[in-house]
Amino acid sequence: MNDVFKALSDPTRRRVLELLRKQPMSAGDIANHFPVSKPTMSAHFAVLREANLIESEKSGKAVFYRLNLSVLEDALLGFAQAFGIGASSSPNPVKGITLLRRRTT
Repeated sequence: MNDVFKALSDPTRRRVLELLRKQPMSAGDIANHFPVSKPTMSAHFAVLREANLIESEKSGKAVFYRLNLSVLEDALLGFAQAFGIGASSSPNPVKGITLLRRRTT
């Protein structure tokens, strides 16, 4: 779970995940959305891969990435359960999250 939250801590990596939510994309197509160098984007991809948030597949010279949503879902569920949200005492995890938001705002 720590690797997932480390990966999510950076806004560029969160934006990469948003782009991949729509469809798999090549590294070059993703990089075109950011004003940073290709080596910098490569480092972001490595962090996301290490956290298993994305999967890569090489096709010729291009590398294509796709979102691994199940890892993100598992990490968020584990995080919520660490705070007693979505635990067996709460039959509706979403309701528990809504209640938490009300108490903290």
